[in-house]
Amino acid sequence: MYVSWNTFEQLSNPTVHYGLSPHALIKHASFNLSITYATSLTYNNDVKLTGLKPDTTYYYLPEHLLHENATAYSFTTSRPAGDGTPYSIAVVVDLGAMGPQGLTTYAASTTSKNNILKPGEMNTIDSLTKVIDSFDFVWHPGDIAYADYWLKEEIQGFLPNTTIAEGYEVYESILNDFYDEMTPLTSYKPYMVSPGNHESNCDNGGTVDTANNITYDVDICIPGQTNFTGYINHFRMPSAESGGTGNFWYSFDHGMVHYVTLDTETDLGHGYIGNDEVGGSEFDDSGPFNATLNAQTTWLEADLKSVDRSKTPWIIIVAGHRPWYLSHANASGTICWSCKDVFEPLLIEYGVDLVLSGHSHVYERNAPLNNGVVDPNELDNPSAPWYITNGAAGHYDGLDALQVPLQNYSRFGLDTHNATYGWSKLTFHNCTHMTHEFVASGNGTILDSATLYKRRKCRLEYRGSQRQQQQHDHL
Repeated sequence: MYVSWNTFEQLSNPTVHYGLSPHALIKHASFNLSITYATSLTYNNDVKLTGLKPDTTYYYLPEHLLHENATAYSFTTSRPAGDGTPYSIAVVVDLGAMGPQGLTTYAASTTSKNNILKPGEMNTIDSLTKVIDSFDFVWHPGDIAYADYWLKEEIQGFLPNTTIAEGYEVYESILNDFYDEMTPLTSYKPYMVSPGNHESNCDNGGTVDTANNITYDVDICIPGQTNFTGYINHFRMPSAESGGTGNFWYSFDHGMVHYVTLDTETDLGHGYIGNDEVGGSEFDDSGPFNATLNAQTTWLEADLKSVDRSKTPWIIIVAGHRPWYLSHANASGTICWSCKDVFEPLLIEYGVDLVLSGHSHVYERNAPLNNGVVDPNELDNPSAPWYITNGAAGHYDGLDALQVPLQNYSRFGLDTHNATYGWSKLTFHNCTHMTHEFVASGNGTILDSATLYKRRKCRLEYRGSQRQQQQHDHL
């Protein structure tokens, strides 16, 4: 488990104390780097804890937070592969900062009233925090904090104006606000991420003031805000353990599921570096990518081949940011056809069960699809992957619109007209049944639910109440 945190001052030797009891943090681990980057307001500290037992709760604190009245945080390690005990995870995409620098009860005059929060309405972070004990970890496939909206928010009068030269302070402030808002979740639950287009951008559409017909002819891409810099520095995903690349593509096992995270922003393979439907302008291939042609697809095929389905029968909940099946009103600028061309043949060949995405700020549950053709079995033992897009977690710009009528493969949809933000809850009941639910953030109600059935025989270990037993042992 990586413990990551930010500080305003550089630490000489970032150290984490941890143990099986909140009152006995008798072990410690350190790493000798406290890193930053140009324009960052903080230092990133990452310490890897090793030799941990599976499915076990540990208590921890960074060393500089240790004091007499300190309350330890806790995390629970991954369920071992082959554990057939039912569990759930939470999935959010396109989330962004909440409150005075993001989604709140007011916005620019050009923003639809459907896209702001009602007074007293819970946002998605509130909703997840309220039911934190109902899922094992949070999965966030891209568009994390939307810090690149800073200039757009200023031009629209939502944030006070600043100079271009000082814009990095607003950018970094939004990032840090988001991390602070997520702390009630991420200090207790593993937080698994992958990149979206807003992790690469330094500005999103803010160079044009449409209201006053002004175009800012300046280069606002300050070093430290381009090429996924903040994303690369802030997170540590299990790429080394799975043969992947940085925080960009990787895999891991948790109980009866093998999870794969894909990168739809770069390195699509077969000569693609990004979404050809938008001219590649949103994509950045100048980072630690493209060293080897088809690096990601070569890795993906090897990873899928290596899955032991006797232990992890569910492959795979694949999460990449951009969708390729969607009833979107602006499909040409949203759907990633090159992603489909590159990834779909492998997902079909190796029997992937579910593909999750976002990018479009809507919710749409589709049927299982093979090259655009609906699987005749629908959710009753299909041979094709099931596709769900949920980019409705909520951020400053709000929700998008689905096309009317919906695509023939669509089975349920929510968009700006429904004025509902939400997140996905995946529950794995056993090796044959998995349920997806759309949870409305405002009140926690389930607005859509569907269960996928796969016909197969499994011999998984049911570990029952091991976590409850561990808690009892420490009373």
